[in-house]
Amino acid sequence: MQKFNYHSHTYRCKHADLDVKDEEYIQEYIKMGFKKVAITDHCPEKNIIDKREDMRMDYSEKEEYLNSIGKLKEKYADKIQIETGFEVEYLPGEEENIKELKQETDKIMLGQHFIYDDNKELKRFGKHNFTDDELIRYAQYIEEAIKLNIPDVIAHPDVYMHKRKDFGEIEAKVANMICKSAEKYKIPLEINLAKVFNETYYENKKINNEPIEEQKRKLSNVVYPRREFWEIAKDYDIKVLYGIDVHHKGQISKYKELIELANEIIGKETINKLNFIE
Repeated sequence: MQKFNYHSHTYRCKHADLDVKDEEYIQEYIKMGFKKVAITDHCPEKNIIDKREDMRMDYSEKEEYLNSIGKLKEKYADKIQIETGFEVEYLPGEEENIKELKQETDKIMLGQHFIYDDNKELKRFGKHNFTDDELIRYAQYIEEAIKLNIPDVIAHPDVYMHKRKDFGEIEAKVANMICKSAEKYKIPLEINLAKVFNETYYENKKINNEPIEEQKRKLSNVVYPRREFWEIAKDYDIKVLYGIDVHHKGQISKYKELIELANEIIGKETINKLNFIE
């Protein structure tokens, strides 16, 4: 069972639990036997592009955030390896600002939640319907970010299926573009567990303890991980890892069950052919 997690957020992003301190998450990781963790909260923007008020820390919070994780790194050095990091989105024109964040941290997750449309307006997964051309642009943004040596890991690469039921030719093309680039540059892909958690154990902003078989009955509402994407990924020489994508207290304690549920979606045959990081 994977004993590390590189996808973890804090209250500063404004949509994680606001009353949970950084140290509480670290203590939960230690309790669950984790050996390594990267705290990769949603990055601040030097140039404010994503204007939502509940999506990321303010730029003025950056130093306090890095100092907080740095202190925990020292305090718990004998129990767990802790890394600082950010989850970033690549946008043309923001390369230098993103690289600055990379230089200041240990780990960068590329979580591409949006792209520019033809009018240079942000278009977001989960809210907007993307055209086929815009899905290709999503893959091209990931390709460009990888070429620029920005990410250490690609978070939820199948997020583009958020509002798509059918997995056809264009969806397969996007998957192959991402996998080909990840293979060439040796960048791992993440099987993201957040949507699994949100549709099963997390109801009405509380964690339930229903049996795993009951949780499996709820998986039809999970939009990613997407089985067809990982069926394509298995044929590439790519490293794969699970990402808990922590936003809530108690989420870490369910990671074994969340992995089992994600594997249920993807399928045992495909899971067995994926090259997981040790």
